[in-house]
Amino acid sequence: MYPEDKLFEEVSFIAYYFHWSKEEILQMPHWERIKWCEEISKINRKVSEDKDEGSISLLDLL
Repeated sequence: MYPEDKLFEEVSFIAYYFHWSKEEILQMPHWERIKWCEEISKINRKVSEDKDEGSISLLDLL
């Protein structure tokens, strides 16, 4: 069984960044929640790196 604390962590992480409801996120299969968490983390890393180099555009992230 998947640890409950990890599930809360994933749901809150995705909900915080994408503003999706708890119900929407819980309907996703586990692999998809993990994929969204990875994508959000990539965006955060990119934004963080680019802040050090100057301003960025949202298009720079794509």
